[in-house]
Amino acid sequence: MTELLLAQKIISLILKFIVIISATAGVIVSAMASSSAFMGGDTVFMYFTIQSNILIALICLIGIVLILFNRINNNVWHIIKLVGTVSITLTGVVFCLVLAPTMAGEAWTLGNILTHVIVPLSSIIDFFVVCSVMNIKKINVFWVTVPPILYAIYAGIGYARGWEFLEGYNYPYFFLNWGSEAGAFGFSDSLPFMGPVWWILILLAFLIIVGFVYLLIADAIRRRFNRKLGPSNIE
Repeated sequence: MTELLLAQKIISLILKFIVIISATAGVIVSAMASSSAFMGGDTVFMYFTIQSNILIALICLIGIVLILFNRINNNVWHIIKLVGTVSITLTGVVFCLVLAPTMAGEAWTLGNILTHVIVPLSSIIDFFVVCSVMNIKKINVFWVTVPPILYAIYAGIGYARGWEFLEGYNYPYFFLNWGSEAGAFGFSDSLPFMGPVWWILILLAFLIIVGFVYLLIADAIRRRFNRKLGPSNIE
């Protein structure tokens, strides 16, 4: 197994600090926003966006410690890194491609830019900076579905119990509105266009595909590093 080069360590540490600072600032800005704004106020921690930002920030914080103590070559850690990276990828893609188009000018606030753009991009780049030391079996890609499945269960409980994610709304995102005219399994001509079950299945399929693609790219980068460094650097 190869070791991280000094340049990789420096770049990764910088990216991890960017993630931690941006996630922290984004969460604070969102929490200080009006409670009547989407993902603002006291209920921000009920959203997958904030939860996934906190998760990836913690992963990066632990990653900093592992790099500084040369403990980054750990397969369990690599899987956790993959899961966190794919989760934050979901956060960025869903917001930019699904939610932002429905929010008009309210989408691109400082908090949203930090949590949905800066943090995801920095996290994804960091994953590929350190992936040369990873050798994750493809079967482990299914672990990436755990955070969103847990969140879907959490949001479903919140809907059933009438929790307010936003004033007057007992669901966090339009595609998790179990009471829409589409129902759980149906379809409609307006938002959310189809029931939450279909949205969840599509997003889970998206996650698995993204995770698999990330692993393919990571394997290609690892093989290239191994060829450049030679067999003496490979266990």
